[in-house]
Amino acid sequence: MALRLYRAYTPGTRNRSVPKFDEIIKCQPQKKLTYNKQFKKGRNNRGIITSQHRGGGHKRLYRKIDFLRNKKYVTGKIKTIEYDPNRNAYICLIHYEDGEKRYILYPRGMKLNDTIISSEEAPILIGNTLPLTKMPLGTAIHNIEITPGKGGQLVRAAGTVAKIIAKEGQLVTLRLPSGEIRLISQKCLATIGQIGNVDVINLRIGKAGSKRWLGKRPKVRGVVMNPIDHPHGGGEGRAPIGRKKPLTPWGHPALGKRTRKNNKYSNTLILRRRKNS
Repeated sequence: MALRLYRAYTPGTRNRSVPKFDEIIKCQPQKKLTYNKQFKKGRNNRGIITSQHRGGGHKRLYRKIDFLRNKKYVTGKIKTIEYDPNRNAYICLIHYEDGEKRYILYPRGMKLNDTIISSEEAPILIGNTLPLTKMPLGTAIHNIEITPGKGGQLVRAAGTVAKIIAKEGQLVTLRLPSGEIRLISQKCLATIGQIGNVDVINLRIGKAGSKRWLGKRPKVRGVVMNPIDHPHGGGEGRAPIGRKKPLTPWGHPALGKRTRKNNKYSNTLILRRRKNS
């Protein structure tokens, strides 16, 4: 993916870059594979804000993505490569031999009319899905299952890729994009290759309005709020937070407090935690 750079015609275009969408095919999404999704805007079922700075944004039509890849022994062809407003990765429409159509995450390097297949005996080619036990060491993969049959949950963002580094018994050792090294059952499915749209990390938003289009609302520091709104608020003029350590709006420790459960089921499967933990 190439980037389009702007000159400083206005303050909003200074240092701004947007994707050129060279790989994208301009077309309408498949109507049977879309539905209208109600966005919560950071509220829970009682209307109370539980996730801050969310709301507004452009209307989106949700595309149903086939994370399961459970259509086995049936080959399909890539007919379109499309933009998805609900994720930073591209998606592609697959036409299977039996007439069914599905969306999948777009693997980097694939082109129109390339074929894919999901099976235990599938060749080791980009876009094919097969169990981890059938893949050789060093294979680059994405859309990885954690529980067999549940569908891909790991490595689904644009440009991400994991690697198989060891096999022992019924478990496979993977290196994830975060740097974490963990064990996964060999029965889990994964798709070969890296996810496309790798330059998304180099985008520069340019102006605050672009964030509002994405449904992100402005962030305000706690020290400028009133005491009723934030533990850091209150005081005359520029006052310090008045606490031994920073707190969240709900009074929980911030900046460095680990929130992972001590008895989480997957603790024994993680051999090395991610770099920033």
